[in-house]
Amino acid sequence: MAKITRAPSTALYPVPAVLVSCGVSSRANIITLAWAGTLCSNPPMLGLGVRPSRHSHGLIKEVGEFVVNLPTAAQVEWVDFCGTVSGRDEDKWDACGFTPASGTEVEVPLIAECPVNLECRLEQTLSLGSHDLFVGQVVAVQMDEAVLGERGRLDVTEARPLTYVTGDYHRVGELLATHGFSQREKSE
Repeated sequence: MAKITRAPSTALYPVPAVLVSCGVSSRANIITLAWAGTLCSNPPMLGLGVRPSRHSHGLIKEVGEFVVNLPTAAQVEWVDFCGTVSGRDEDKWDACGFTPASGTEVEVPLIAECPVNLECRLEQTLSLGSHDLFVGQVVAVQMDEAVLGERGRLDVTEARPLTYVTGDYHRVGELLATHGFSQREKSE
C-alpha cells in the first residue's frame, strides 16, 4: 500500500463529539468538543482540549468542575449549534431546549436529554499551545436506563453516540467483536 507523508496534524480519528456543560446558575454554558478522551482508569480521568479564547475555558477554570454529556445522533443539530455559537452571545440551554439537571457530585448542571453524563472535578490544567488540556477526575456517572443492555453495560445501539472526523459527524453502531475475542478463540 502506497503512503503519502503529510505535515503533522491531529489525524487521530474518530474522536467523540461531546457536549461539555460548565459554569453555574445563570452563567452555565455548553460547548461542543471533539478533543476529549479517557486518560486514566484508576482513578477515572478525562481530558478536554479547549482554546483559552473560548468562553467555556474561563468557566471551567473558575468553577473547577465540568460535565461531559454524551449526545445521541438525533441531537447532531444541537451538537453542531453548541460548537458554532458562543455562550457569550447566546443562551445555548434555551436555544437547544436542553434541561439543566442536578448532578450528584458537582454543581455544574448536566444535560438531562443526553443519555450519559460524566461529572468531573478539574485536577490539572496544562498549556499545550493552541489549546489547554483540562484533566478532570470523573466523580460520578449518570446513565439513562434506556441505554443499558442486558448486562447493565452501555448499549451503543440504544445510546447512538456521535463521532467527529475531519469536520464531519458520524454515528457509531456496528459491533465487530468484544474485548479479548482474539485470545478466547485461541483457547477454544
